[in-house]
Amino acid sequence: MSFEMKSDVLVIGGGAAGMVAAGMAAERGLRVVVLERNPRMARKILLTGKGRCNITNNCTPSEFITSIPGNGKFLYSAITAFTPQDMMELLQRNGLKVKTERGNRVFPESDRAMDVVDTLVSYAKRGGCRFETGRAVKLIIRDDICVGAEDERGRVFSAPSVIVSTGGLSYSNTGCTGDGYVLAGQAGHTVIPTRPSLVPLVSSDAWCAELQGLSLRNCGLKVMDTKTGKTLYTDFGEMLFTHFGVSGPLILSAGAHMCDMSQGRYRLIIDLKPALTPEQLDARLLRDIGEIPNRELSALLAGLLPRSMCPVMAELAELSVDMRCRDITREHRRKLGELLKSMPVTIEDFRPIEEAVITAGGVSVKEINAKTMESKLLPGLYFAGEVIDVDGYTGGFNLQIAFSTGAAAGRYC
Repeated sequence: MSFEMKSDVLVIGGGAAGMVAAGMAAERGLRVVVLERNPRMARKILLTGKGRCNITNNCTPSEFITSIPGNGKFLYSAITAFTPQDMMELLQRNGLKVKTERGNRVFPESDRAMDVVDTLVSYAKRGGCRFETGRAVKLIIRDDICVGAEDERGRVFSAPSVIVSTGGLSYSNTGCTGDGYVLAGQAGHTVIPTRPSLVPLVSSDAWCAELQGLSLRNCGLKVMDTKTGKTLYTDFGEMLFTHFGVSGPLILSAGAHMCDMSQGRYRLIIDLKPALTPEQLDARLLRDIGEIPNRELSALLAGLLPRSMCPVMAELAELSVDMRCRDITREHRRKLGELLKSMPVTIEDFRPIEEAVITAGGVSVKEINAKTMESKLLPGLYFAGEVIDVDGYTGGFNLQIAFSTGAAAGRYC
């Protein structure tokens, strides 16, 4: 027996972008069907902000754009039309109180990601949206217009407007398996090759594993492209050493600038003493050496670094931790000073895309109307969220990309 469900708008994918798109379309009085492959909506939101959900970043549109290294200019219209403050107001209007923390990061006052999901689902339901469980596998195209989609069970969902908001490839256990790229390809769209973004980095330096579990909270970081000699990124913040290399907020954002990964192509430069100039650091070393010239190098370094880092620093400087401070020469001091200000980490690869916070790559922004999110190739087809080739730093920017592009699609579909 054939199955056909008709509506004004079909939203494929019930994540952050899909929920806002559905809600916006329903507010216009349109009949909306949300087709989501999981029984639960917006599962990926539950994993954000360590279960607290970093909803957005409470900044201006211009500040927002500067935090989007991947095609940020494409978002100008969408983020101006639906700002982070608009998203905060939408949530609060629907019963969820929010708060702004360090770095303008916005969280629910309850610190529960589930409350964000529940609020978004309630928002869509109050507008009359209908939810169906199923995996869309095929767009229905007639006379060069998108008029619906078919799911894997052969069910037909007819609608003059179809919004694809299926996410990327990160956290595949939440249902993000690249379905949107397949659907975009059926419409003739260019899909920019995907890669992990906001993902831990693998290092070929064995000493990183020796420091496993060590967190540096106030360090500087630069990303160097060894092929071009250019500095791609600089920032200050927190990072973590792991058994495979490095992770933490600073590292995740740094990885967003490594577009053409190959072994040894990129090098991280860690500034362990960003508050001191090289001259000030050398003066500090001279003073500490002179105070107790008979103590060992390990004790000297312990006054500057976490204790677990001292043997590694000595090894990289080609010095013995047992040597006496009185035996430290000017050349030794120079090496130590350089390492403290410019500790190099050779990057070998990204961790698997399944571990990434976000997917870079996706449907080419050149083929999407930046104001409406409608396809330039196939009328009636819209895109929203991570399926588009746009990605930002950590701090709530990527969820806001989903919200703003979803709002644009929902308003213009």
